[in-house]
Amino acid sequence: MNKQQYSIIEKVKIIQGGNYATVEGLSKLTLDEVKELVNILEQVPPFHTLKSLKVLVNQTVPLEVDKYLESKGYVLVDKFVTVYKRLELENIDHSFVLKNVHIIPEKEFAQIWMESMSGSPNAASSLTIEEHMKGVADELGNHYKDSCIAIYEEGQPIGVMMPHIEPGTLDEGRLFYFGLIPEERGKGKSRILHKVALNLLAGEFNANYYIGGTSLQNIPMMQTFHANACKVKDVNRVFKKKPL
Repeated sequence: MNKQQYSIIEKVKIIQGGNYATVEGLSKLTLDEVKELVNILEQVPPFHTLKSLKVLVNQTVPLEVDKYLESKGYVLVDKFVTVYKRLELENIDHSFVLKNVHIIPEKEFAQIWMESMSGSPNAASSLTIEEHMKGVADELGNHYKDSCIAIYEEGQPIGVMMPHIEPGTLDEGRLFYFGLIPEERGKGKSRILHKVALNLLAGEFNANYYIGGTSLQNIPMMQTFHANACKVKDVNRVFKKKPL
């Protein structure tokens, strides 16, 4: 890449792991810079060969950007809500058992994670569970096993939570994934489990604040955010590059 291209890449945030990448922060670019960014994504390795490439466009970005992305083969697939909460350590009474992949086999965690993604209101992923596991390891590095946590109730797996500190920050807490298997949804468990996950971020990961997100159509997760006092920070239009 040339100097101008590096300058554009530095203005946005690219979350990359394994065979996928998500680009955020287009509000910092002019339309011409967006066009150059798309050229970079089309021509520069490894972006142009990724299995899944998404671009998030927030509310402040003009619709001209949407039209340009569509002209270059991107499709609007979702609207993604980002939320924020300042974290404080709490005492939470619950009977759930949490086990990370230091305790259980990685394959067992991967199976529970795959079941937790099944039938989710979020936009479906084109990645295999093996690619998802590689992605979390690539993105979070050597400590990824600390974040891969399966949730059990009365000895049975019911879901996963994946708390971590956002790479490149010191205290921004995120959940790489949070979800319950289909049979456990709609029973009021996600609110307390989400609160437990936030407590882990504050206590074990030393996060000072939480940034979360979900599809606008994921009403149960939106209700969980509201119940746990998370405030809407942004709404992004999600564009995905159509495979060649």
